[in-house]
Amino acid sequence: MQLCSAPILTEKLQLALLGMFTERIKPQTGGPQSQSLSPAGQYGALASGTRLPSSTSASWSLPRWRAYLAAGVLCYINLLNYMNWFIIPGVLLDVQEYFHISDSHAGLLQTVFISCLLVSAPVFGYLGDRYSRKAILSIGILLWSGAGLSSSFISYQIMPCLDATALALLILLVPDIPRGAAEKQGEGAVRTPRSSWCEDVRYLGRNWSFVFSTLGVTAIAFVTGALGFWAPKFLFEARVVHGLQLPCFQEQCNSQDSLIFGALTVATGVIGVMLGAEASRKYKKVNPRAEPLICASSLFATAPCLYLALILASRTLLASYVFLALGELLLSCNWAVVADILLSVVVPRCRGTAEALQITVAHVLGDAGSPYLTGLISSVLQAERPDSYLQHFLSLQHSFLCCAFAIVLGAGCFLLTALHLERDQARARQSGRGTLDNKDIASRNTGEPRAAI
Repeated sequence: MQLCSAPILTEKLQLALLGMFTERIKPQTGGPQSQSLSPAGQYGALASGTRLPSSTSASWSLPRWRAYLAAGVLCYINLLNYMNWFIIPGVLLDVQEYFHISDSHAGLLQTVFISCLLVSAPVFGYLGDRYSRKAILSIGILLWSGAGLSSSFISYQIMPCLDATALALLILLVPDIPRGAAEKQGEGAVRTPRSSWCEDVRYLGRNWSFVFSTLGVTAIAFVTGALGFWAPKFLFEARVVHGLQLPCFQEQCNSQDSLIFGALTVATGVIGVMLGAEASRKYKKVNPRAEPLICASSLFATAPCLYLALILASRTLLASYVFLALGELLLSCNWAVVADILLSVVVPRCRGTAEALQITVAHVLGDAGSPYLTGLISSVLQAERPDSYLQHFLSLQHSFLCCAFAIVLGAGCFLLTALHLERDQARARQSGRGTLDNKDIASRNTGEPRAAI
């Protein structure tokens, strides 16, 4: 539960916290630009020039240091979320050796792990739009910490302690923010009940920018899932092929490549997110379709980097590391930009549902299946080749090539997003001002008169 709800709820809480102190220090004014992002960094109704009621703003204004402190706690919670996901890849060689399992069965471990967790994502995304996100997240952390404490597999014992710390920090330092005017604007203006989950899903299914950007994120998740699970083993086997490392048969496997890959992932992730956000901020001043175009360009550049990292691994390990780091850097440029796309094209009332659906689709079709598919292809290739360590390495190398094709498909999806972006942003702004399009009105069919705008 915590793994599914954390990315959804922490992002929404961080945005709300940022809006709290921004509203306090700078009045909101609507801008002439076509983007839904206002000069003060607000989306939706706040970007359209609608002011929060003075009582709400005064009651829930936060000092800058308090908002940043709470946002830091939420970042820590999200960090623990991803630590839980990547424990097994860090010791994959030991797991395979201990249980004597093939690549296909090893990849299935991650598929089952992610698939079981994603069942709750749409539910908690819907609840996050309607109830206390802090309470939902607290319950999720408590349940996940208990599950980790009751297990004894692969040094999970330290994680419950970190989760308990996160729960304490969340309760003490993160305020329980009420529903803001941006999220209630559509409801209050049209004087109709809150939309149901099915109505939200129908709305999102007609939002082509959301649909195509979700498919693009799915391609990114497919590649990052395969890399995160198999890259440490691939780099270890490349080192063995070069004669720099003895094969791992009985003794505990050396985790040097796992640590190097982890360090590269962290460094490129931090730098990539900042580069992507800064490029988006500057480029969309001159091009309203900047965000999906940045995503598409970075993915088109990622494909050859990933291909060269795989092919050169059998010849020069240093070049493989360089191109792998460059590919991860380009992939990481998308994360903040994709979040901006979703916030700008989806009305505030169902952003939690939108984030939950995007996470679910991206993981189910992306990193839930890519480790298993990569391992399955590797096992099939190994069965048709001589039984040698070199052939095992080449089988895994060739199975990785499907990631390069997947990333090109993702780039194409972002190009399609660019075709629909401005229209969907305009519709989101219109709904944020309290109007619904004809399809929404027909689906609601409540018969109640609309309030004057």
